[in-house]
Amino acid sequence: MKSEPDAYGIDDLRREKSTLWDGIRNYQARNFMRSMTVGDQAFFYHSNCKPPGIIGLMEVVETHLVDPTQFDSTAKYFDPKSKPDQPRWDCARLRFLGQFDQLLSLDQLRAAYNEEQLPVIKRGNRLSILPVPTTTAKDLLDRLGPLH
Repeated sequence: MKSEPDAYGIDDLRREKSTLWDGIRNYQARNFMRSMTVGDQAFFYHSNCKPPGIIGLMEVVETHLVDPTQFDSTAKYFDPKSKPDQPRWDCARLRFLGQFDQLLSLDQLRAAYNEEQLPVIKRGNRLSILPVPTTTAKDLLDRLGPLH
């Protein structure tokens, strides 16, 4: 799951302990989020920074929540076509599990994996939520080392 560190970074999640992962306005990313279940783990990926990469780990604690930002006309993610009786967008609540000692950069990820193993490395991929195959996730956890 990607977030820009100046908008919402791993330090914000550590401080808050949990957060609503809201503002998803891409149907494919939304559908990936809808497939998550309580107890799933997710990598926290800092995007649109130098260097981008995996920095932490989160756990899904609630799913299928209505994204409140879609109804707030002052919010960045307001959707005038979404109605309270038929919301288009939902979100999940995630909790901080930890931060890795070092960020695993996009360049390092590209050197270690192919696009099937890790879709986030595909050039031009802008989705903020992507699945990670179990075998790749286990390998990533080994490479990233312990959480703190």
